[in-house]
Amino acid sequence: MKKLQVWLPLLFAVVMIFGMLIGYRLSGNIGSRGFFKTKKKAPVEEVMSLISQRYVDSVNMDSLGDNAIQGMLAHLDPHSIFIPPVDLTEINEDLQGNFEGIGVEFQIFDDTVNIVSVLADGPSDKAGLEIGDKIVKVNDSLVAGNGITADKIKKMLRGPGASKVILGIMRNRQMKQFPVERGTIPLPAVDVHYMIDKETGFVHINKFSETTHAEFVQALQALQKQGLQKLILDLRGNGGGILQQAVAMADDFLDDEKLIVYTLGVNSPKVEYHCKIDGLFEKGKMVVLTDEGTASASEVLAGALQDWDRATIIGRRTFGKGLVQEQYQLSDGSAVRLTVARYYTPSGRSIQKPYDKDDHGAYNDEVMNRFHDGEVLHGDTASNLHGGKIFKTHAGRIVYGGGGIMPDIFVPFDTSTIDRNVSMLYASSTLSRFVYAYYMQHVAEMKQFKTASDFVTGFHDENNLWNSLVSYAAKDSINLKSIPERDKQVLMRRLKALLGRQGWRLEGYFEVSNNTDPVVKKAMEEMNKP
Repeated sequence: MKKLQVWLPLLFAVVMIFGMLIGYRLSGNIGSRGFFKTKKKAPVEEVMSLISQRYVDSVNMDSLGDNAIQGMLAHLDPHSIFIPPVDLTEINEDLQGNFEGIGVEFQIFDDTVNIVSVLADGPSDKAGLEIGDKIVKVNDSLVAGNGITADKIKKMLRGPGASKVILGIMRNRQMKQFPVERGTIPLPAVDVHYMIDKETGFVHINKFSETTHAEFVQALQALQKQGLQKLILDLRGNGGGILQQAVAMADDFLDDEKLIVYTLGVNSPKVEYHCKIDGLFEKGKMVVLTDEGTASASEVLAGALQDWDRATIIGRRTFGKGLVQEQYQLSDGSAVRLTVARYYTPSGRSIQKPYDKDDHGAYNDEVMNRFHDGEVLHGDTASNLHGGKIFKTHAGRIVYGGGGIMPDIFVPFDTSTIDRNVSMLYASSTLSRFVYAYYMQHVAEMKQFKTASDFVTGFHDENNLWNSLVSYAAKDSINLKSIPERDKQVLMRRLKALLGRQGWRLEGYFEVSNNTDPVVKKAMEEMNKP
């Protein structure tokens, strides 16, 4: 035993050296032929290696690699994408539902950064910033009059939570400094919730992020305390997001253990999502508003409610995205969002519209073609849905797959405001600059209205508002004096809604615009049917 104890350390050393040699041979024999033979390099790896080692000029291999990945994904489907590291943070923030910043909205007018909204109780509000302040400096960097862009300002204002940024502010022609401690700024998914009348509530959801269902529950409970019996759920312009959030919302409207959606792919087994809890609004009339911007997770929710005859779908045909993506982190900080399955509504329909794997341009142009071929004006028929297969809802109504969710009640797109001068007004920044300028000139009058509802019923200065816009637009060579009366009326409604947004953010915008929105009006008619 004593002899073994003497030689034991040497034995361990020999074993360790032998293991290191084996590891070295393993790493050095990748792609070699022999006992440690491994899978050979793919051609794309070989080409990248050849370019790196033998190409005549120096090459940015990271950029070349990104382009190679994008090229591969371009031959799959339109929704499998590569996300460079520089874009990943912002994309993830949108899905997380928050970011670290100072809590202001700004617009750049005449090379000057103007604060147009301050988040209540946010970092900037606590620091004393106000609507109308002009940001001249961020720390030691001058940002006024030097061609600054919104993206650059955004990057300068955002940063780690609890870190400080020193803002040089011009207020009433005086320079002031404001130290602002950055904090967590919410990116709400629920833009607005309010009672249209004593029984009918309105909720608009802009995306399905990690906080969407929690926000919706809070909004719905608040409306129920106000007497909610009927619900208008507005999903127009909602491009989707996290599937599980849409499933959780559907569970609030459907009872028992009803199937909400299922997913299936060649490399992904079938996964069914069923109702699990007693929902908050399983009874009571309900309509869902959709348009060509309603996509993905929004279509999951709309499709489930339509298939179970739980809600009436009002508006226009949805986008038609029935593909499920999963995001995979890559070693350099970038990510790939890869399509792994298709989703199917409870009746078994896939709503994914057709696409050419080698021509994603046509796929992206499909929505614009709806305007060109008149669908948004006259509605669609089953024959136009790319030969969509026929399915039936729980009550036996016919629905179609293969081209988005068809509404139960069609409401055409408003084709007014096509006058050239009106188009110029929208295309330029003239309208947004005017709204901000008018608000700042009439702050005292606007603050007399405590809520957006008060503004809707109490604002009667339309003539002065219109004349001010006409004069302001004329400075930008836009003549609004001779536009058609119909265009004028639509423009005035838009103008009042934007003023509502300036005063009460998105809550104000929707409360004002919904009063004249034809889709909301049709929804109210449906709600009031016996």
